[in-house]
Amino acid sequence: MFNYKKYSEIRDFLKKNTESCQIIAISKNHPLESVLEAVNFGVRVFGENRVMEAKNKFYNLKNQNHDIRLHLTGPLQSNKVKTALQLFDVFHTLDREKIANEFSKHSNQVKNKEIFIQVNTGEENSKSGIYPKQVAEFVNYCVKDISLNIIGLMCIPPIEDDPKIHFNFLKKLAVENNLKKLSIGMSSDYEQAIKFNPTYIRLGTILFGNRN
Repeated sequence: MFNYKKYSEIRDFLKKNTESCQIIAISKNHPLESVLEAVNFGVRVFGENRVMEAKNKFYNLKNQNHDIRLHLTGPLQSNKVKTALQLFDVFHTLDREKIANEFSKHSNQVKNKEIFIQVNTGEENSKSGIYPKQVAEFVNYCVKDISLNIIGLMCIPPIEDDPKIHFNFLKKLAVENNLKKLSIGMSSDYEQAIKFNPTYIRLGTILFGNRN
């Protein structure tokens, strides 16, 4: 069930305390019925982690509601890039050259997409993402060599760390690389993320409840 009250509270808070931050309602592992509740309430920005699950839920829904914007917030496999480009508007998890090159093979489709590079700010072996020391080179490659529309950086802080340290670090990396947008903050740490003026916060559990 979609939590209309909490969505409204956070949306109103963002309007008062940020420049233009949007909520991505993360609907992964939640049924179509919950998504429809959110759509009927007026939500138009959703996030999914898996391409095929998103296709099953959103293919028809996006054809019926042309103002819905769908964000990929989970890892992308190279063999799913073509399908993903047909469905998603924004990508938050570009994390390696192989995927960047796969994007570049579909120049007509990818030119209208917005892409965030995922940075592994904690340099954790268990997480995806470009290591901080590689960000400048990777941004340069994506933008100048293969003409991807890189708009910003994304991170998921290590669970045991103070997230503000990583959000601040990511913002500095973005400034250094002439990128203006940040995708930071989830249900557990969005209040800390807001202090760094993100473009998007990614909220799942707080809006849809625990995942199935």
